[in-house]
Amino acid sequence: MRHSLPIAPQFYVTAPQPCPYLEGRMERKLFTSLQGDGAERLNDALSKQGFRRSQNVLYRPSCAECSACLSARIRVADFQPSRAQRRVMQRNAHLQRRPTSPWATETQFALFRAYLDSRHARGGMADMDLFEFASMIEETPVRSRLIEYADPAHAGAEDQGLRAGCLTDILDDGVSMVYSFFDPLQHRNSLGTYVILDHVRIARELGLPYVYLGYWVPGSPKMGYKAQFGALEVYRGGEWRRVGDPAEFDPATHPLAVEPIAEQVARISLPEIRQVSPGGLG
Repeated sequence: MRHSLPIAPQFYVTAPQPCPYLEGRMERKLFTSLQGDGAERLNDALSKQGFRRSQNVLYRPSCAECSACLSARIRVADFQPSRAQRRVMQRNAHLQRRPTSPWATETQFALFRAYLDSRHARGGMADMDLFEFASMIEETPVRSRLIEYADPAHAGAEDQGLRAGCLTDILDDGVSMVYSFFDPLQHRNSLGTYVILDHVRIARELGLPYVYLGYWVPGSPKMGYKAQFGALEVYRGGEWRRVGDPAEFDPATHPLAVEPIAEQVARISLPEIRQVSPGGLG
């Protein structure tokens, strides 16, 4: 009888590079690959510990002197939209949600490019082409959907009425908004906020307790909008904590703000690894 041994995930650290959120700081990420039969269980387990997915990689900020980036999620059962958010829902009530398989289209890419050029022209994705966009959408080893939001009154137009899209992972305890994009010309409709509000609705429909938003970065204008959502909690100090007053979160740097990499990895809780037995060989 011959058995294949289970392989525990290996963790690595990226080289420091300029932070895209806070000027003058350097970012570094702790990451591991996401592949094989245990990919979904690993994605579920590490998402609960502040990790995010990008294609077949799971990563978490691990900067040398900064711990400003905080993984954020909404507690669905406790969430109540504000008056402004209710107005956003009303303004976009005409949009049709279209969940699709994670398969990229030229229409999606055109909207994605318009969004990047308007909102993130200097970001890390600024030069992304159609093939790289397709890889971002399609290279997923877990249960994912591309959720489109379209205006049915313009379904016959060249853009098929597409107004927003979100690559979404379905976790065992929530939905994770991997990446969203929307029409930057429709400022009044607050489409980014609407997509998050609709994901709260999706989680309720699926009976899931959380909506994972990605990272909230206190002090960063790009990421400040996430603090506007009620029932928000962040992963800090190895546990999820409710956010009270966002102003209480200090983005200041400190040489002791982050544990050494070895200690971080030692604290990661991994899912049970199932040993594979392909059977006997005569």
